[in-house]
Amino acid sequence: MRFNYFHPTRINFGWDRINEIGKNVRRNGKMCLLVTVKPFPAMEELFKKVKKLCEESGVDIIHYEGAIPEPTDECANVGSKIALDNNVDVILGVGGGSTIDAAKAIAVGATHEGDVWDYRLGQKRIDGKKTLPIIAVPTTGGTGSEVTNMAVIKSAKDKTKSALADWSITPRIALVDPELTMTVPSHITATTGFDAFSHSFEPFININSSVFVDLYALDALKKIIKYLPIAYKDGTNKEAREALSFAATLGGLCISNVGTTLPHGVAMAIGGNTSGINHGESLAIVYPEINRWSWRDAIDKYAVVGRLFNSELEKVSNEVAAEKCCDEIESFLKDIGLWISLEDKAVSKDIFNAIINDTLKLRNYSLHPKLANFDDISYLIEKSYKKE
Repeated sequence: MRFNYFHPTRINFGWDRINEIGKNVRRNGKMCLLVTVKPFPAMEELFKKVKKLCEESGVDIIHYEGAIPEPTDECANVGSKIALDNNVDVILGVGGGSTIDAAKAIAVGATHEGDVWDYRLGQKRIDGKKTLPIIAVPTTGGTGSEVTNMAVIKSAKDKTKSALADWSITPRIALVDPELTMTVPSHITATTGFDAFSHSFEPFININSSVFVDLYALDALKKIIKYLPIAYKDGTNKEAREALSFAATLGGLCISNVGTTLPHGVAMAIGGNTSGINHGESLAIVYPEINRWSWRDAIDKYAVVGRLFNSELEKVSNEVAAEKCCDEIESFLKDIGLWISLEDKAVSKDIFNAIINDTLKLRNYSLHPKLANFDDISYLIEKSYKKE
């Protein structure tokens, strides 16, 4: 065995851990920018509680309610200016992956010159000594952003999704309290849960995967396969919510060390060129065809995952189990209401070339077990346009 593994985040996991938020923020700063979406009934009381707990611990709170789904450079730049103008010394992101990614981008924007977008994928170097400390509190069992070293944002002008990537934007503390996910609606449970699935499945088949990452990935996959359909049907099931929160964090640890593969690259390109499609939906759209196209190039890995879905596949060869894995993932998507296509989401074929070109701008495709070119991605997009 030969591998590297690193992670700088302190993970505080468990029920009622939200009550520890004040002291955790205070250890990292006294003037805090709380980053959230605009309050809505299911989250309003949580935001009030977080502010109260922080203030009781001696932390001054400035509440920025400008995070949005699929965060843009514009919302991050506004938050960065607020942080700078108020001498903020710690950033607290409370919400889903988009909110936490926005918080990370703000931590960079408040301490670096120019536009946040300038620091995507090494365009300009992020100075880790300057970046403000980040504390993340996820409210969905999905993205794993609470432990990742990247922040996905979208250019409002260019309609392109990319990512800031640097270990300094990895949250110092991830406070993961499954209680906070109990009110997540079924569709968002499905989309964030399938994102967590992809954050484990793609590192597992990644050409750079390692024994260490595989341990996390397989444990997460087992939990998601068992519990996501349960939580989708019954959001009040505490055992399922706890398992999905844990699996999402494990997936985040996986992608921080080896990254995602082709499905993520295509899904990000779809998200950059469209509106009204969330990330989990984009992944669900492209997964079936990409799996059918590439399983033969990772037979052993696909076979392992196939058998996690269906123990009867222990009785057949790896090749058969690998191909059947594609069937199992498709059935899984149907079970959680994500059997959707580009046509279902009203995506015009006029933007297909833009999606393909943007996919090839990201390195995700190069980490897939089967290397795709323009024509391959074009074929996969066309096949994903309509589902029977």
